[in-house]
Order: sequence, then C-alpha cells, then structure tokens
Amino acid sequence: MCGIIGFLGNDALANILDGLELLEYRGYDSAGLAIRRENEGESEVYKCQGRVSDLRGIVPTEGADFSCGIGHTRWATHGGVCDKNAHPHRSGKVTLVHNGIIENYADLREEYELEDKLATETDTEVVAALIDKLYDGDPKKTIKRVIKKIKGTFAFVIMFDDKPDTIYAVRNVSPIVATTTDDATVLSSDPAALFKYSKEYFVLDERIILTANRDGISLEDFDGNPVEPNYTKVDWDVSAPGKQGYPYFMAKEIDEQPTCIRRILSNYLVNNDIEFGFGGTLDDALKNFNRICIVACGTALHAGIMGAQLFKKWTGINVDTEMASEFIYSDTTVGPDTLFIAVSQSGETIDTLEALRKAKEAGALCLAILNVRGSSISRVADYTLYTDAGPEIAVASTKAYTTQMLMFYMLALKSGLVRGTITEEYFEEATSNLRKIPDAMAEVIGQKDAIHKLAKEVITASDLFMIGRGLDYTVLMEGALKLKEISYIHSEAYAAGELKHGPIALISEGTPVIAAVTQTHLISKALSNVKEIRARGANVVLIAKNELKADFSDEYHVIGLPDLDDEYMSFPEIVALQIYSYYVSADKGLDVDKPRNLAKVVTVE
Repeated sequence: MCGIIGFLGNDALANILDGLELLEYRGYDSAGLAIRRENEGESEVYKCQGRVSDLRGIVPTEGADFSCGIGHTRWATHGGVCDKNAHPHRSGKVTLVHNGIIENYADLREEYELEDKLATETDTEVVAALIDKLYDGDPKKTIKRVIKKIKGTFAFVIMFDDKPDTIYAVRNVSPIVATTTDDATVLSSDPAALFKYSKEYFVLDERIILTANRDGISLEDFDGNPVEPNYTKVDWDVSAPGKQGYPYFMAKEIDEQPTCIRRILSNYLVNNDIEFGFGGTLDDALKNFNRICIVACGTALHAGIMGAQLFKKWTGINVDTEMASEFIYSDTTVGPDTLFIAVSQSGETIDTLEALRKAKEAGALCLAILNVRGSSISRVADYTLYTDAGPEIAVASTKAYTTQMLMFYMLALKSGLVRGTITEEYFEEATSNLRKIPDAMAEVIGQKDAIHKLAKEVITASDLFMIGRGLDYTVLMEGALKLKEISYIHSEAYAAGELKHGPIALISEGTPVIAAVTQTHLISKALSNVKEIRARGANVVLIAKNELKADFSDEYHVIGLPDLDDEYMSFPEIVALQIYSYYVSADKGLDVDKPRNLAKVVTVE
C-alpha cells in the first residue's frame, strides 16, 4: 500500500509529482510532498486529501527551482482520510513519509511522552516525533536507535533540516527501490517510478540505511559497514509507460496481453521443450515432490487455482490452494516433500511473503511466480520464475493473471513430462497449443465492440452471476472478481452443478447471468444448468467456442471465442470477461484504474 518517492536533481517538484502519478495505484486517499531548494534545509510541505491532481493544484507554480524532495500517495491505515493525516509528516527538524504499520506506536507515544508533539491520528507521526526527540545531529545514528525500538513493517524516507540536499531511507518488509544517473537520484516504493530514468535499479535490503545526496547513493548496515547495492536490469520495453492514447491503463493492459504471452513463450519455450534454466536443477526437483501447496491472494490466487487443476490433470498429484492470509495462521503443514508455490505480481504482497517464510522454515521447496525482479519474495524463494509482463498500473489485474496462468501451464506440463505422467507426444502437442494462445487472445480483443454492446445491458444491475463447469468455473472466479472490483456490481461465480444446492434461489426475473460453455466434454451438463436458470427468468449471455456459437445464437446472446483445445480456452475466455468488466465500469462513469478502497500492492496485513 502507499506510494513513496524521493528525488534529488533538477526540477524536483515536477519529477516528484510525475512519480506520484505513476505510483497512485498504490493508494489514492490523499497525496503530499515535501520539497527544498538547493542548499536549503527546511522543507516546504504540501498535502491534501484526494488525488495527485488535487495536490498539483496547491503546490507552487512559479519560481519552483527545487532540487530535493520526498512524496507520498496514501492508502489509509491509521487515522481517517483527511488533509492533516496525509503524508509527509513533520516534527521539529524531521520530515518523513512511511509505508507500513507501526504496531507499538501507542507504547512509543506514552514511553517518550510525545503526545504534545502530535497533531494527527497516524502511527507515522509518532515515528517522526520520536526521531526528532532523539536526534543528536547524526541522522544515521538516530535512525538506527529508533528502528531498534519499532515493531511492525515500514519503509521510511526521511529528510533532516540540518542536512540539505540529503535523503535517508530504511525499511523492514515494505519495499524501497532506488536508482541513480548522472542527473538524478530516485527512490521509490515501486520500480515503475524509476523506469523514466533507468532500466537498472536495486532493492534496498532490510535494515540497511541508504543515504542519497549530490554524490549519489551510499549504503551501510547497522554496524556501520558499507554495503554494495545489487542492481537488477529489466529487459522489457520501458520507454512508454504512460497510457499511450488509451483512456485507462486497464484498457492498454488488456491489449498488451498477447505480446506478454509471446514474451513468456519466447523466454521459456525452446524448440518444443520448456526450459526454466537453473542448470536443470528445477527440472530435477519437479520429479521428487509428493505434495503441492499454492498460496497467493486475490487475482494471483485465482491463477493458483487454475494451476492446481492443471497439476492434478497432468501429474495426478493433489494440490492444496490457500489464501495467503489464512495460511499464515492455519494448521496446514508442509515439509521437505512439498513443492510450495507463492504467486504475486509485485513480489511484495505481505501475506504471501509471510506464508513463504513459514513454508521455508518447514523445509519445503519454495518456488515463486513473480513479475518484479529483485523483490522481497524472490529473495526468500529457492527458485523464481518471472512473468516479465512489464508494469501493471491499473489496480485490477489483467496481464498479471494471464501471465501467471501461463506459467502454471508450463510448470504443470513440465512436471508431467519429467515424472512420466504425460507422454512426449502429448507434451509436444501441448507446446503447440501454447503457441496458439496469443493469436486467440488477440482475436477476442478484436471483438471489443460486440462485447461492449452486451456490457451496456448490465450497467444498472445490482447483481450478476457467472456459472460454468471445470476450467470454465475456475476462470469465472477471476471474471467475477474483475467485475465487482471496478464496477461495484455484486458478482459471484458458481460451479454450475451446485446451482440446485442453494445459489439458484438468487435467480429471479431479469437476473443477469454469464454462462461459460467451452469444455466440450461438459457441454450437455453445462447447457442443462443454463436452461434451469433461463426457465427462472435469467437474462443469459453465453461465452462459447465459435464452433458451437451457431447452436446457441438464436436462443442466447453469445460471445464467440476462437477454437482451441479445451484446456487452453481459459485464455480467450478471461480476455472476454476482462473487456466486459472494463466497459461496464467505464460506461458507469467510474474510475476504472482506481476502484474505491483498493490499492495495487498490499504490503500490510
């Protein structure tokens, strides 16, 4: 949660504002910044409830020759959404921004008698006041002293009035990344804000103090020993991170999916084999596990549920798929016989990170599926497979899901091959099917106008249900999440065979229902369920293979999908659902990219 930026260089104000806009998907309850002119100490602080666009309205527009500053976009945790609770927080000589939660803030406030120094309801201001109270002129010494007293998660970026043109940073769990060029030094909570300046960045390790000034960046541990940064280089195009003419990032990211899928296939599909690298050690490991446990949150969890179905199909091994937030506190046991798979777009999802650590301590083989290189989860996992989908700015995930899903397809297929549960002939046919996926997705994207017409029919609906069987049901779980996230329509996916066990009670005259019929061996059963809800007055839209479309077109509205083998229909199917959800939200006049109460990266429990 929360977006952080620190900047040293020319046009600091403009660069901080631009960076905050790129980070706004991490939190948009309020925004603020603190800026300084060259060689000046005391900061000018501007902050307000609302978006970065609102912040732009209150900052200086003339004579803004600022060279140093920090900024923040907030997702509220401690304290209500208002101007005073927005970051940065200032106390005496100290100005800071914070991502995370300080668990013992109340104890610190009482122990150090800080109440009279506080003007807000936030845990963050307590830390600013404590640093100021203990400050003895040595920033790093004071930061170390305060950090040792804090319990919780945090990423702090700090400025001291008597240290002009200097920014300090330290973190625990919550991320900070940084880069430096000939013209600027930039810190952020997310690599997306750095790519304007460089393709290379490093992740600040936990409990390491970063000092940034005109000479660049230096790092040291809590014992005063210098630390060398470990730079990561991204190899996908970062030259055009903006909307590129699209009204919303989500629309752009939906359209990027065929390219993302092709990129993954080119990275991992070599001739007719799937090669993960690691000198073949991962392939050997895939032969030996007896259990699989997949842990993730939200959209990533839905990708994991798809992965579980594929592992069962191609390896015959039962799979536990769990919400990371529940796994942490559950009695689920994993051990050396377990392949533990953690899935996260950002690699910083706090619940997933903690679940991974729990599994690692239990001796499980830990594999991560991530998009962001150098992230916290990658540093814990034994193996990391990268989706390389590029920055995903819209809060509602699209390309993160499809690239994670493809990674599960390749993992399950390779596991089946090395374990001998599928033949080489089957494997070769499967890789041929994988190569067809990008074109199938592109074909669905070409049907936007037709899908848009159907989406217009539900913009006033309060409820919408989705039904399907087998892999269709698995995909519809993600489709329902997309719709509820960005349109605020209550949407739920149900396994069609379970309708008569309760959910059909929700169907009445005019209830909108999306029914997926792409699994050939389940068509008769699925259609029987569709007819049951149709008989009770539901307005049904079918998602079906083109080869079946003619059978239904006289009776239902149909979204036709390219004809792939059943196992691979998940990809064009989810694209159709993403487009449908996007247009419902856009036609309702909502902010598609920034749905209420949500943030892109969840770094607090």
